[in-house]
Parts: sequence; C-alpha cells; structure tokens
Amino acid sequence: MKKIIAIGGGEIGRPGTKVETIAIDREIIKLSGKKNPKLLFIPTASLDSESYFEVIKKHFLHRLKCKVNVLYLIKEKKSKKEIRKKILNTDIIYVGGGNTSKMMKHWKKLGIDVFLKKAYRKGVVMSGVSAGANCWFKFGSSSSLKFKNKNTSLGIVRGLNLINILFCSHYDVEKKRKSSFKKILKKSKYIGIALENCVAIEMIDNKYRIIKSKINAKAYKIYWKNHEYFKEEISSSTKYLPLSDLLKK
Repeated sequence: MKKIIAIGGGEIGRPGTKVETIAIDREIIKLSGKKNPKLLFIPTASLDSESYFEVIKKHFLHRLKCKVNVLYLIKEKKSKKEIRKKILNTDIIYVGGGNTSKMMKHWKKLGIDVFLKKAYRKGVVMSGVSAGANCWFKFGSSSSLKFKNKNTSLGIVRGLNLINILFCSHYDVEKKRKSSFKKILKKSKYIGIALENCVAIEMIDNKYRIIKSKINAKAYKIYWKNHEYFKEEISSSTKYLPLSDLLKK
C-alpha cells in the first residue's frame, strides 16, 4: 500500500509549547502496522536542526515508543548508498517543517526525491508537517520566499508530485495565507487542499480521509471553476473516501 499523512501544522512539544498533534502522530504509527516502528526524521527544511531532532526524540521515541533515527543531509556528507539504505530501511519517514524551497532544491541535487518515491512505492509511511507535508504534493504553498524578502507574499514550490494537488498548510494561523492562497489558485488549474493546524489528510492508495487532533480544526477543498471561487469544508471521518473526489472540480 502507498501511504501518506500530511499534517497542516501543530506543535509536538518544543520548549514552552504543548503537544498538539499526538492523535495524528498515533495514526502515523498505527499506519505502519507495527507497535514500535522505525521512524526516520528528515530535518532538511530546518537546515538539519539538532534541537528539532531532540524534540522529535522526546516525542516519538520516549512518548510514542518508536525507534528513531535521523538523516542529516546538509551538515553530514553521506554516500548515495548510505542515504538510500536509510530511506528504504525504515517504517515511517517524518519530514520536519521549515524552508520548503531550500529543502526541495537540496533533495533534487542529492537525488533524495528518487529514493523517497521508491520508499513510497514500497509502502513506507510518508509523513510530515508544514514543509514536510508540502513535499508530497505536486505543489505546496510556501512562505519560503519570505526568508529572502519579508515583503514577499505566499508562493508555490514544486513537490514530489505523489498527489496532483496544490497543498496549503497553516491555513488558520498565518496572516494573509487565506487571501494569498485564493490568488494562487486563481492563476492555476489545480485543486487546492488547505489544512489548519492540528488537521491531517491521510491517503492510502486511492482513498483518503481527514483526521484531527483538535475537534474544531478544519480542512478545505478550494478551487476556481468558470471564474467562480469555491471553498468547501472537508469533514473528518473514520471512513475512507475516493481520492478521485478531491481531484475533480
């Protein structure tokens, strides 16, 4: 089975914050089919932040009992053989948040995109938050450009194209994200899926469902059709629905 859980946002216990996504994170573990699965954390978007990895270990290793490893791709130089082995020899891949644009450029430079697609086809659970959710779709809306220019509005970054959707994370918490995403979709032909923090979209083969760790968090299908703007809330469900329903206007 091909499995993705893309999370719109939320905290996992950084110093001074509460754990917000644990219900979603437990679903990631459940989807692996193992009680104590191997989880590989990829922190490229945060420039291989070691403090981020410490938070991941506290959450997924100590709290949720995964076997946690990390793949540093910026601060450590590894052979393609080593990288391939790490990516394909795990049960879960969890990609952290940060700069989507820099992450995708670095991945393609090293051929990481090829290895991740192989892991996806193999049945590894592909997961992540923010930039780590953007990467699984054809395009992800990203504030990465603001790292260079604070006045730059939301842009789009090409992802791995596992799902033919334009994805938007943090839909409820970042200023101007709603209006920017509306404008981006108007210029494109794609369906947009927008997730607030504490919401995830779970996709297994050709089916999907919305899962939440906060009851009032929301997910939306957004698109333009015949010059008219549509924004439809997607309800959470225990049942899986055809993914093709999301891919048509």
